[in-house]
Amino acid sequence: MGTAFPAMPAAPKCFAFLGTDEALVKEAALKLAEKLAPKDNEFGLEIVSGAADNADQASQVVARTIEAIQTLPFFGGDKVVWLQGVNFLGETQTGRAESTLAALDTLAGILETGLPPDVAFLLSAGEIDKRRTFYKRLSKVAKVEVHDRLDTTKAGWETAVMGHVSDRAKAIGLKFRGVALERFVQRVGSSTRSIDGELEKLSLYVGDRPAGEEDVAAIVSQSHGGYIFDIGEVIARRDLPQTLELIDFQLRRGENAIGLLLAAIVPRVRNLLHARDLVETHGVRAGHNYSDFQKRLGSLPPSATGHLPRTKEGAINAYPLFLSAQACGQFTLAELRAALEACLEANLRLVTTSLDPRLVLHQLAARILAGKTAALRR
Repeated sequence: MGTAFPAMPAAPKCFAFLGTDEALVKEAALKLAEKLAPKDNEFGLEIVSGAADNADQASQVVARTIEAIQTLPFFGGDKVVWLQGVNFLGETQTGRAESTLAALDTLAGILETGLPPDVAFLLSAGEIDKRRTFYKRLSKVAKVEVHDRLDTTKAGWETAVMGHVSDRAKAIGLKFRGVALERFVQRVGSSTRSIDGELEKLSLYVGDRPAGEEDVAAIVSQSHGGYIFDIGEVIARRDLPQTLELIDFQLRRGENAIGLLLAAIVPRVRNLLHARDLVETHGVRAGHNYSDFQKRLGSLPPSATGHLPRTKEGAINAYPLFLSAQACGQFTLAELRAALEACLEANLRLVTTSLDPRLVLHQLAARILAGKTAALRR
């Protein structure tokens, strides 16, 4: 008797591409759609737009998707149905509507029952509520890929994004020199769509030569995160008028005052404090060479670096410290300690009082930047 071998698992026919990085989600879904769609049948790829302004439209989108799945290919053969750019899977009014949930429940049932033998299904979407039944059912029948933007308020995000930017720059033949790559990342943030647009613009500007820091400053637009970074920069320069102007600009854009404090001011003050301590205690100065600064940090004993901010991989988050080490001479160690205490007090005032958030941030900036140590005390 021949040996019985277990049946090979069937190739997946249902795929979901999800996440807040819209460009990466669409790019990954498009790559697979082009791979799966029959090359000899222009009708083999059917795209259903997943954009809906209300629950009625969301139900209609799902109904069209189900019809596309159940309709035989026009000329026979294989068929790919792509529900593209769904915007009603998150925690929104449309996403919570009973008619939307019922329509998605019907779609999930069809996917669980099994697709027709000649049909593959792709779904791409931005935010999705993972607590919902539809996501849980989808995860069981589909191969799911998640492409989320990195949180630019967390330590170490720059390192991860720099690798991503470097790869995409290399694909279009663009090179960076010096600290231009780091400056680019700080100005643009983590959105792939913004990154690609600014890389293309920078490449056209510099031509065949490598892009320098001055090119980035001249041509690269600032994202929301770029303005957050600039608040830290003007704090490091001890420029009170410009700091107040940038704070007001962000508040007018609708930025939350606590978010500004925790994303822009506290990290910069903390890094300035760490950098000043490295200079005074261990003689680690920035100079103009980032690689040398990294090596000097790496040569310190763990007892001297255990308190420094880390990337998610556990390495010292060196670049923000490098920038701060170049600027920390504007402050004394005592001033920076008092400034960090002032930040903690401002956070408490924003959370527990009804004071005008703009006034709280303006007073904080004045305490940090206007005077010497004595002026920071109240």
